Amino acid sequence: MVTVALDPSHEPAAPAARGPLSAAVLSALTAGPPPSPLPEPAAVSEHADPYGEDLQLALHVCYELHYRGLAGVDPMWEWDADLLRLRAAMEAAFETALRADTCGADDRVALDAELDALLTEHTDAVSVSRHLREDGTWEQMREYFVHRSVYQLKEADPQAWVIPRLTGRAKAALVAVEYDEFGAGRGERVHAQLFADLMSDADLDPAYGHYVDNVPAATLATVNLMSHLGLHRRLRGALVGHFAAGEITTAPSARRLVQAVDRLGGGPACRHFYSEHIEADAVHEQVMRRDVVGDLITREPGLTPDVVFGIRAAGLLDRRLENRLLDAWRDGRSSLRESVRRCPGPR
Repeated sequence: MVTVALDPSHEPAAPAARGPLSAAVLSALTAGPPPSPLPEPAAVSEHADPYGEDLQLALHVCYELHYRGLAGVDPMWEWDADLLRLRAAMEAAFETALRADTCGADDRVALDAELDALLTEHTDAVSVSRHLREDGTWEQMREYFVHRSVYQLKEADPQAWVIPRLTGRAKAALVAVEYDEFGAGRGERVHAQLFADLMSDADLDPAYGHYVDNVPAATLATVNLMSHLGLHRRLRGALVGHFAAGEITTAPSARRLVQAVDRLGGGPACRHFYSEHIEADAVHEQVMRRDVVGDLITREPGLTPDVVFGIRAAGLLDRRLENRLLDAWRDGRSSLRESVRRCPGPR
């Protein structure tokens, strides 16, 4: 199995705007001096849908300045005060909507109940991984890879921001999980690298950020949430909850995706990415629940509601994305904003 050689200095191209907010942000970032003026933060609450294409793309662009940057954009924009004020207004709209949509009848629900619910597998539940295993086509599998590429090509990077905000056993255990995500000291085993290999094996472009223009707001929101939680110390509990939810639910889904790849005749790199997550995340599930979440709330019990919020917000956005994919596929449509290059089948 050949490892795709990636350019570590690669900066993705700036995406196309999807509305007045993202257009204004992109215009400011890509214009020569003097830069175009940014919208007033008040414009966000007045006009932008917190889950909509315009706001989610604008947030994605702002967050990318903290990752690889964007081609042609001055790195100094990362800490520009006016851009940060605008981003804060977008984040406030996004977080307010998430908190409103994740509050239950009893927000004092025990954290253990939330974590136990993640472990419950409903055999009759509809999900993307079940659809791909049982009825999906190779083109639908490739579409799924495109959606996932926005996060998987920077897998575990947003979670790394929480490391200096933890102490003791929680910090040590989370670093142990991240060590595995980053290849346990071997560059060719970094999970983002494994996904780049998967993309190439599926005849897709493995370049970081290549498919941002193809994916909808529902995809961007799942990644923006991780960046939002990681970049704010006050939300460290929510980031831990989000991370735990992902590690607990990944192994069963990855097992189904291995079966889907096998059924559809996918290549070895496609299979390897998901088989790697079956074993790794089965271990990570226990570490995250007992050593990270357990130690964190023992030290800082006041963070328990935020841990619950992180779990619920992850579930909410994942369901929104899954519904987007499944609705499109049931209707015989592409789930992408623009179809990627088609190929007759796996190589």
